[in-house]
Amino acid sequence: MAVDSGLSSPLGPPSCEKDAKALQFIEEMTRNPDPVQEKVLAEILSRNGETEYLRRFKIAGATDRDTFKSKVPVVTYEDLQPDIQRIANGDRSPILSSHPISEFLTSSGTSAGERKLMPTIHEDWDRRQKLYSLLMPVMNLNVPGLDKGKGLYFLFVKSETKTPSGLVARPVLTGYYRSEHFKNRPYDPYNVYTSPDQAILCVDSFQSMYAQMLCGLLMHKEVLRVGAVFASGLLRAIRFLQVHWQQLAHDISTGTPNPKITDPSVRECLAGILKPNQELADLITQECSGGNWEGIITRIWPNTKYLDVIVTGAMAQYIPTLDYFSDGLPLACTMYASSECYFGLNLKPMSKPSDVSYTIMPNMGYFEFLPQDPSTPPLSRDSPPRLVDLADVEVGKEYELVITTYSGLCRYRVGDILQVTGFHNSAPQFRFIRRKNVLLSIDSDKTDEAELQKAVEQASLLLREFNTSVVEYTSFADTKTIPGHYVIYWELLVKDASNSPTDTVLKQCCLAMEESMNSVYRQGRVADNSIGPLEIRVVKSGTFEELMDYAISRGASINQYKVPRCVNFTPIMELLDSRVVSTNFSPAAPSWTPDRRRTD
Repeated sequence: MAVDSGLSSPLGPPSCEKDAKALQFIEEMTRNPDPVQEKVLAEILSRNGETEYLRRFKIAGATDRDTFKSKVPVVTYEDLQPDIQRIANGDRSPILSSHPISEFLTSSGTSAGERKLMPTIHEDWDRRQKLYSLLMPVMNLNVPGLDKGKGLYFLFVKSETKTPSGLVARPVLTGYYRSEHFKNRPYDPYNVYTSPDQAILCVDSFQSMYAQMLCGLLMHKEVLRVGAVFASGLLRAIRFLQVHWQQLAHDISTGTPNPKITDPSVRECLAGILKPNQELADLITQECSGGNWEGIITRIWPNTKYLDVIVTGAMAQYIPTLDYFSDGLPLACTMYASSECYFGLNLKPMSKPSDVSYTIMPNMGYFEFLPQDPSTPPLSRDSPPRLVDLADVEVGKEYELVITTYSGLCRYRVGDILQVTGFHNSAPQFRFIRRKNVLLSIDSDKTDEAELQKAVEQASLLLREFNTSVVEYTSFADTKTIPGHYVIYWELLVKDASNSPTDTVLKQCCLAMEESMNSVYRQGRVADNSIGPLEIRVVKSGTFEELMDYAISRGASINQYKVPRCVNFTPIMELLDSRVVSTNFSPAAPSWTPDRRRTD
């Protein structure tokens, strides 16, 4: 029910006074974002002006934009890595931030095969919480009555480690779920989860998923929305139900939890919720035993109004599968964030995935934008780029996001390519286009062309004793399987047919490729079970020449043709698959440990 019209918002009638204040804040921030940005930069420079990093550029206490832009360079992670490593190794001096670094947030992006370490300070959680507090007031404008039920969200903590200095290093969401902001959050009828905190915070991924699924089933009539962070995570939950529905139904029928649930806090929590319910057990058996999984979400959770998952960027590949399992429920993308900084939110969360645009909130950090123009020469220190301010971007143009944060990142290239789609008030709205240089992605993994090339080279070493080499290769991320997996197409030159590589050797090639992948990929394979075994499909000799002929027939220049290292165009996939002579999967999981390599 909308509140008094005196608290109305241009976005729509708020459902309560708390929502009205949140919507008013959005209006204030977006009405005139440039002064907000100017103030944010001045605050950051005033606070961090005496840090070792900023003193290097001799800004002499200046807090204005012109001085900042003329003296402080645009950087990548590799530029900052020596300073970050000093902090990780125990240097407590104010290197990047005048405030103490409280922990490191590990990015899904990697450097030299390891997750990037993003410094954070305690008060950053306040800023992140502020953005979280804006999401439901916006959603309530679009979907009424969400205070009358619960959200079934599959949320997980991931493994964390400590740097040599003792500072924790962990993914941003693991940090949030373990923070006091999450654990001591006040009751909010619009934000009630079926998953108990004990299940979310359980480090064992099987027990966590099992307990969250069980609680979601027990409260199936109360569930109004179903979600996970990424689309791939929600599909893993559905796959889990496909595999374990019989045991889940048994637990519900008998009122006793699975003996594999050994975590004391999770077991105790379930004991307080679980009571024998034969009617519900029969419903689960009826819906899951027939082999028809189309619309399973709406059949088991009949009051679900939408799915809350990220389906932009690489996650768009999962939309058809989500539509199949949900009978076409709306897909809501609510916010745009990263380990480095939380950026903004979607003011039209029920829009189609192809129309999703995020409004960057100017209070979250200082934002600049690097125009993406293929005709411009590559960036260098000798030819610094001309960056555009938040208020000056142009509709239709693409930019790389560059951020300056309270925790000490200055003019840092995030690697996200965004396109301006319009404005809310005076604040620009952006569509996420892609991650820069990412070739393959299933979940939070990001594999670029150089990493893929290195993996192919490593695996090729196993072919030498057979006098065989890889002539050409390409790849694609197969998301039809759950979990998805990398598929690599190889064309081989076998010089001695009587001594060609065996299936066993080709399977070992799959594993060798996986061992060469970055730590995020290997964690997805080993700990998170979010990525399936890598597959190598060997194609007939001459296949890649046919691929070139096909490209030329569609207008490609024979002089400029290069084999694409990743493919997703259906006719090309069909051509490749029609030439496959053998398929081989990795026979084991690659090595992975949460511990980071020591760098001095």
